[in-house]
Amino acid sequence: MIHLFDFYQTEGRQKLQKQLGIANPMAVPRLLKVVVNCGVGEALTNKKAIEEVEKQMTAIVGQKPVVTAAKHDISTFKLRKGDKVGVKVTLRGRKMYDFVDKLIRIVLPRIRDFRGVSSTAFDAQGNFTLGLAEQVVFLEIEYSQIDKIRGLEMTFVTTARNPEESKQLLELLGMPFEKGKSVQR
Repeated sequence: MIHLFDFYQTEGRQKLQKQLGIANPMAVPRLLKVVVNCGVGEALTNKKAIEEVEKQMTAIVGQKPVVTAAKHDISTFKLRKGDKVGVKVTLRGRKMYDFVDKLIRIVLPRIRDFRGVSSTAFDAQGNFTLGLAEQVVFLEIEYSQIDKIRGLEMTFVTTARNPEESKQLLELLGMPFEKGKSVQR
């Protein structure tokens, strides 16, 4: 079985170049990075929550996450600037392609009643954001070992100039979009 990175380099880029009618091969959209983020709201009252999410995130992506801190004070949430509120990981290169491959081939098909990812989650620059309601859909997480179900958010940052190009890139990589839905800005 060919690695997703090798597929894009050998066949995928040329195929996408023809599809989009781009003359310069360097102008063909590509995936720059994938940012995986998990907010931990209960970290204000439960200090162990951040450590638990860090362990789970490391198991999921194979890279140590960075703890994120609040940028502003928000009195209604009793949040102070500098409080630990989440973890994130930025994946690039082969690790990124490994994660995307695992997400598309293994994780998404495991979701109950899965009918495809939404085509409306593109921003104007062509970046795509995908949210998962629970971390237990990843094989690395044992259901009996988790303290609480938490969601994850993944942002696919591309060099595409618009959402349409980005969607074609992600479809080429195997992202299962909902049938009959078009890209919205």
